[in-house]
Amino acid sequence: MKRLTAYLARLFVTDALILFGVVCFLLWLVNCLRSFDVVSVKGQSIWVLGVQALYTMPPLAIAFFYVCVGIGLARALQALQANRELHIIHTSYGLGSLWRATAVVAGAGVVGVLLLSNFVEPYAYRKLNALSASIAADLVSSTLRPGRFTQVTPGVVLLIGGRGPNGEIREFFADDRRDKEMRRTYIAESARVASDGQTYVLELRNGSLQYNSDKGRFSEITFGRYDVNVDQLSQPIGQSNPLLERDTPSLVGEAMATGRWSPALVTLLANRMAEGLRVIGMAMMMLALMGFPSGRRARIPVPMEAGVLLIAFGERGLSAYSPLGTATGALAMIVIAGIALLVRTRPRALPVAVAP
Repeated sequence: MKRLTAYLARLFVTDALILFGVVCFLLWLVNCLRSFDVVSVKGQSIWVLGVQALYTMPPLAIAFFYVCVGIGLARALQALQANRELHIIHTSYGLGSLWRATAVVAGAGVVGVLLLSNFVEPYAYRKLNALSASIAADLVSSTLRPGRFTQVTPGVVLLIGGRGPNGEIREFFADDRRDKEMRRTYIAESARVASDGQTYVLELRNGSLQYNSDKGRFSEITFGRYDVNVDQLSQPIGQSNPLLERDTPSLVGEAMATGRWSPALVTLLANRMAEGLRVIGMAMMMLALMGFPSGRRARIPVPMEAGVLLIAFGERGLSAYSPLGTATGALAMIVIAGIALLVRTRPRALPVAVAP
């Protein structure tokens, strides 16, 4: 790697990493503030609050990753143009080094974001679900106060009548209103929290399970024993997806072994791989917009950081509403930036000199 390429790549990566670290720290603080009331009500420590907020970070970090790469490139290229280094690079045939440095940053960004989306995010989902189940089990087994209504998660309220010497719960009541179409009520004479080492189960004895639909239909099932997974009471309804907890190699290996490629699996894999295309598209866009020196002065100076955010917003909107898939916006960025780079790097004829 040439010295100029190494210098530019180090400059681009440094700005992007600093910005990414600051954004991750701020997002972690925001997650802590959002979860503070819920976790404190459940009787958990500040350590549990910080760990839970950390496990919710990967999806947010992935969403902002290519934005940070774009802003890092934009700031570095803007600084190079301000001190005339960008002009020297172009006039001294250093355009190849500029392209290679951008390719190095884009390649490193692709590797980083794919590691986050294919390995770190599924691991964080698993740990977050396990931690949430552990918090709910601790809430049910030790934190609940007899005769006091406690909200485990929005829409789920628990009430117990008392506790036995061996941790057994007497007069258990749970009301689940998360599903707008069906309300569930659990009533039992006694209950106990059990664990098999991986999941927590709430064992209900001598009770009934009541269903009440939004159309006024009521049904009741009595039981001698009924086991409820704690995840069913601790997680917001509709957000539990077992595919999200598994990394990409295991999902692909199972699909190849069974020959079953479900639409949900294909969509999930496409979403994960599209993050790499977003990094490539954003790097190409910044190179096309900021990689060429210009002597023009804008009447209304607009910070390039705002331009990066607008591009990211447009890409997300196009990907969300496009019937072609989530990679539509990233591919559009690559095509537009590629055309712009070809136009700006095409050879131009020198003006004809006029003799005096």
